[in-house]
Amino acid sequence: MEPGKELGKIMEKEQSKKYEIDMCNGPLLGKIMIFYIPLMLSGILQLLFNAADIVVVGRFAGNEALAAVGSTSSLTNLIVNLFIGLSVGANVLVARFYGAKQDEELKETVQTAIGTAVAGGVILIFLGFFLSKPALGWMGTPEDVINHSVLYMRIYFAGMPFMMVYNFGSAVLRAVGDTKRPLYYLLIAGVVNVVLNLIFVITFSMGVAGVATATVVSQAISAALVVRCLIRTDSAYRLELQGIRIVPDKLLKMVQIGVPAGMQGALFSISNVLIQSSVNSFGSVAMAGNTAASNIEGFVYTAMNAFHQAAISFSGQNYGARKYKRIRKVLLICEVMVVVVGALMGNVAYLFGGTLLKLYTVDPEVIEYGILRMRIICTPYFLCGMMDVAVGALRGMGYAIMPMLVSLTGACLLRVVWIYTIFQSYRTLECLYFSYPISWGLTFAVHLVCFVIVFRKLLKKDPGIE
Repeated sequence: MEPGKELGKIMEKEQSKKYEIDMCNGPLLGKIMIFYIPLMLSGILQLLFNAADIVVVGRFAGNEALAAVGSTSSLTNLIVNLFIGLSVGANVLVARFYGAKQDEELKETVQTAIGTAVAGGVILIFLGFFLSKPALGWMGTPEDVINHSVLYMRIYFAGMPFMMVYNFGSAVLRAVGDTKRPLYYLLIAGVVNVVLNLIFVITFSMGVAGVATATVVSQAISAALVVRCLIRTDSAYRLELQGIRIVPDKLLKMVQIGVPAGMQGALFSISNVLIQSSVNSFGSVAMAGNTAASNIEGFVYTAMNAFHQAAISFSGQNYGARKYKRIRKVLLICEVMVVVVGALMGNVAYLFGGTLLKLYTVDPEVIEYGILRMRIICTPYFLCGMMDVAVGALRGMGYAIMPMLVSLTGACLLRVVWIYTIFQSYRTLECLYFSYPISWGLTFAVHLVCFVIVFRKLLKKDPGIE
């Protein structure tokens, strides 16, 4: 090899190593925060750009368009979550093989992850196109909103292959500790999204179609940047485009971990779809207030969810390295931090709720509905973060069916029962919203018991392990 090329290879390898984190050795708190901060900022940036969609539509296309964009989120999550769950399987496998230093297994997992992302994205295009109208009708979406909602969903789902590739590629990078480069890519794509929003909606009066088109373009940019990163790295997780294939045993392992995770997300989405349907029964003004408040709450959730992602990656690497006692420390640190962040951000968001909601709408009735939701859901939001961190630790250790079943019983089923019993007796938005914090608290308690049982089982299986 020529000296210049050899030097270039060394520099590329050092550049990649700079972004990676050794999660199996040394103090944990500092490394968790190094992992957490860029990931949290990435999520908040993504929400800011999504909020730009809502703000532009609410200000320049009216309440019906605002309600249309908001009313699709629960249904979109329901359809997408099963496939996105597979990226959790990819994250766990990559972290495990990286921690165990099994390079060939790691390479096959990355190839399978990207291949699965492309195939899943194509399937989602068709699902979104054909299911959007009947599903939105079933949800009771009002006549003045449904046509806008269907148009938004169909354009949005056309970009699913890009979204899937970005999510799977980012999962690979998170598994090795790299949360910085996905942040940079989101920043670039998000700026494009905001600029296109303004051009399409204000200049060309495209309404919800303009917002959806801008989202698809920005997703294509972020996907291209992640793929470029994986191709150019000289580490074991390098992506070779000509070698992209689905390796059956790696896909099976991804499915074993990812499908229960995706089903768990889908089960939550089912309950959210039912709640959205119940909100719809209060009219488009209540829907608009619910949409704006949900968008603000999303910032709190994203800040907490980064600790869930940290629990997955840190637990996965230490499980692969057979350093089980560090997993318990990971859980404890992430739980304490998620309570601090969730309680602080949730209560601050509620205290400044009136001001924040004015960014979305100037309608005082819409703002009143938004504050109502935030008072009940946003202030105890840290309970949701605690629940998710416990799930992340279990998934990192390869347990996926257990948290799915717990979530099915403790959160989804409870909310469904609540809607068809208590809510039917007290048909108010307050009663509807109370189903959230109650289900979070109960589900967290059961997940914690499950973690204790699994952890003791691991120590008995491998006595003497760290």
